[in-house]
Amino acid sequence: MLTLTETSIREWFLDGAVDKPATEQEQKSHQHPWWQVMCVTGVDYFSSLGYAPGIAIVAAGVVAPQATLLLVLLTIFGALPIYRCVAQSSFRGLGSVAMLEKLMKSWWSKGMVLVLLGFAATDFQVTITLSDADGAAHLVQNPLLHAYLPGQLITTLILITLLSLVFLKGFKEVVGIAVFLVGVYLTLNAVVVAEGFYQLYLHQEAFSHWHHLLTSQYPSWLQVAKAAALASPALALGLSGFETGVAVEPTVRGCASDTDENPVGRIKNTRKLLLAAAVIMACFLMTTSVITSLLIPAEAFKSGGEADGRALAYMAHLYLGAGFGTVYDLSTAAILWFAGASGMAGLISLVPRYLPRFGMAPDWAKATRPLVIFFTAVSFGVTFMFHANVDAESGAYATGVLVLITSACMAVLVSRPTLFGKAYFALITLLFAYFTVANVYDRPDGLKIASFFIGAIVLISLVSRIIRSFEVRVGKVELDETALEIIHTSAHNGKLRIFAHKPVDGCKSKAYNEKAREMRVIHNINEPAIFFEVELGDSSDFKDEVVYVKGSVVGNHRVLRCQCIAVPNAIAAMALYLRDVEHDESHMYFSWSERSPLMNALRYLFLGQGETAAVAREVIRQAEKDSSRRPFIHVA
Repeated sequence: MLTLTETSIREWFLDGAVDKPATEQEQKSHQHPWWQVMCVTGVDYFSSLGYAPGIAIVAAGVVAPQATLLLVLLTIFGALPIYRCVAQSSFRGLGSVAMLEKLMKSWWSKGMVLVLLGFAATDFQVTITLSDADGAAHLVQNPLLHAYLPGQLITTLILITLLSLVFLKGFKEVVGIAVFLVGVYLTLNAVVVAEGFYQLYLHQEAFSHWHHLLTSQYPSWLQVAKAAALASPALALGLSGFETGVAVEPTVRGCASDTDENPVGRIKNTRKLLLAAAVIMACFLMTTSVITSLLIPAEAFKSGGEADGRALAYMAHLYLGAGFGTVYDLSTAAILWFAGASGMAGLISLVPRYLPRFGMAPDWAKATRPLVIFFTAVSFGVTFMFHANVDAESGAYATGVLVLITSACMAVLVSRPTLFGKAYFALITLLFAYFTVANVYDRPDGLKIASFFIGAIVLISLVSRIIRSFEVRVGKVELDETALEIIHTSAHNGKLRIFAHKPVDGCKSKAYNEKAREMRVIHNINEPAIFFEVELGDSSDFKDEVVYVKGSVVGNHRVLRCQCIAVPNAIAAMALYLRDVEHDESHMYFSWSERSPLMNALRYLFLGQGETAAVAREVIRQAEKDSSRRPFIHVA
């Protein structure tokens, strides 16, 4: 028996595993003005300034400003319109994945969601490791802090550990911290940018030198455009904030006239959030790309160089002194660490929303703390794999970001009613598809990491679904008036005789006559009996919250019908309902299937039907541990 201490620890560890619907007052208390929520997304989005300018130069070289300009144009005229449409459908925070899920049915939908969850996990997981790795780089390479810190790898692991401890304690009010961090960080970056352009004014030869390098390598503007187009996919990690922006939409405060089904004010304010974030980021990306490309020597960006993973910090130290540079490093490390928090929050929000609902994760996956420990362990593994190298991890990050944006493009494209809308979004979809393919081709590590996550999610999901398949999987059984009347008038000495019957087309009365004759002979029944038919619903779903049972009379036969995701589970749920609610002793009668046991097992797992009698009995056995209280199953 568990002691009080053990019980308390277990309850603390599994807190959240049981669904507790939030009240309207609780929902409003977690909503904030759109500009504050923008700062929550900004810790992920804006923090990429810590490494994006350096990655742009490593990827594009002398054409980094042009490649950044292409990315900015695609952001404003591509990603922004796409996610404005996603915001219309994602007011509950399910993002673009849910849009695609609605467009597809059955197992195709579940399979597609699992694959996209793999890429989303890549995005959020590498957000943790890449952000903390870059935060560690800013701390380790700071001249005032260098002597007091271990190496890049160990410092990164320490930051990840601190992140996990925060979430284990309980990560609640983040908005105030995010507003402070983003405000300070953007202010410091504005100072660095202003100083950079002042230095360009003082050293106008820097532009001449850059222009000479550009024209010597690319004599024509057509070649410049081609080089920029080829390099710009590597810069796509700067687009990471859009999916986060729609994921936090439920926390955006709307207006008093909003309803649960049509929160017009919340959608409008979320669109403001997306626009403001995109414009701010576009301005910073362009200005920082220009000053870092013209003022920092190329050798400083090499692996281990002074500007490697910290181009703006390098400029802050160089032009504004060690004091300001240290403040900038601390601010950058703090917002990057907090960006890792947004990645962890994304993971522990995404997994419980999908996998347990599909039956593809145990119920404890709804709890935060077990997930935090699991994802922390994965973060350690990814960090060791890439040796906490920012440039090496950027490929995996960009892959996850681009696949999610491309999937959002496809969802929006399908949902557009007008020809012009379809044409415009088709073009955007093709551009992002190119970015995705080009990024995977140039940096296949991203696809390898994503494939690992996809494979792990699919494998764990299938194993979990198989293990949990014998749960009742029905939340509640409700009967209409005719069904209740049939139940009440058919009970004989407190016993109900129910024939499990497959729905038939054509002359139903004849089919019922034949089935009744067969069952009475086989089971030697002379008492009144009821036919129970289950029409199969979407067998890829895991649970029916409510199963509605309708009653009817066909000739001399009384029939109960319902629709459910799995036939045996519906029969078991009905038998348990009759025992617990109607207080009748139910006897369920079946015939053996003619198919092989293996075929029946596969049919049950994937189609929701198979050896109905055996599975229904097992579902009842697992639901009721006391054998004396179980409904009776008869099969012949």
